[in-house]
Amino acid sequence: MEKIVNINNIDEARELFGRCDENLRLVESGFGVKIASRGERLSIKGNKKAVENSANLLEELLLILRKGGAIKRDEIAYSVKSIKKDSGLDLHDIYLDRIEVSSKRQFVTPKTEGQKRYVDTIRKYDIVFGSGPAGTGKTYLAMAMAVNALKKQDVSRIILTRPAVEAGESLGYLPGDLNDKVTPYLRPLYDALYDMMEPVKIRDYIERGVIEVAPLAYMRGRTLNNSFVILDEAQNSTVDQMKMFLTRLGFDSKTVITGDATQSDLPSERESGLNNAQRILKHVKDIKFVHFTREDVVRHPLVQEIIKAYEKNSQ
Repeated sequence: MEKIVNINNIDEARELFGRCDENLRLVESGFGVKIASRGERLSIKGNKKAVENSANLLEELLLILRKGGAIKRDEIAYSVKSIKKDSGLDLHDIYLDRIEVSSKRQFVTPKTEGQKRYVDTIRKYDIVFGSGPAGTGKTYLAMAMAVNALKKQDVSRIILTRPAVEAGESLGYLPGDLNDKVTPYLRPLYDALYDMMEPVKIRDYIERGVIEVAPLAYMRGRTLNNSFVILDEAQNSTVDQMKMFLTRLGFDSKTVITGDATQSDLPSERESGLNNAQRILKHVKDIKFVHFTREDVVRHPLVQEIIKAYEKNSQ
């Protein structure tokens, strides 16, 4: 079977094809088709289903470009896998969901169907749990939504917190003052923040209390009004800590809790606050749980294979 996809101009073709036609090669290898460029036309040949899926993907990518979006090599790789799984997937609905942040990057976009569902859920609900393997964008997208909410003045501050529990170490035995002790635990939150905002603005916001990064224990006794609050690495919270944290929510606030239940550093005899909360709160109407899978991993392709191997071993 052969199908033709029409391209409007040379600039559109350059964006679609990628460097040295690498985007077209990804589509070819992903679907097992042959793609040839003939002026402003693309010819796709192969079996019927593969050709139709390839044409649908290329037309979706062209639609994204024509609406002012951009496409990247890794996004095409995710798209090929997603369309093979669901040929009716609306890609431009995912890639044109641009979360505006205060940086040169300007926008953060979801890259998978699961990430799009996560972002939409955060928009709609005040308490959202995002759970799943590393590399699925749980923390990064939550941070983007927090920065966007601050930029739009939907909230007056961002509060970022994590349990200070890693590999069995105790804060009291670590060198330095309190700030030196807790900074390594909070570094991933800072990394995401610095990817979205200018360093000068971040320092100013931290000095003025507009952005606060603190260990989970520091949340006790507080009421967090008009805030976007992110609890990261929630699998390392205890049951009591999770209950304490969830009851800090004040008026006009939003809370996102992220974690991976398979990577808890708590002693084996202690139940994770994340697992406990998912069991106890699953029937609460306005609390939503979004579960990511290895299909949502947006790191190096080998990360998905590593996760798959560990899942197989644990079974």
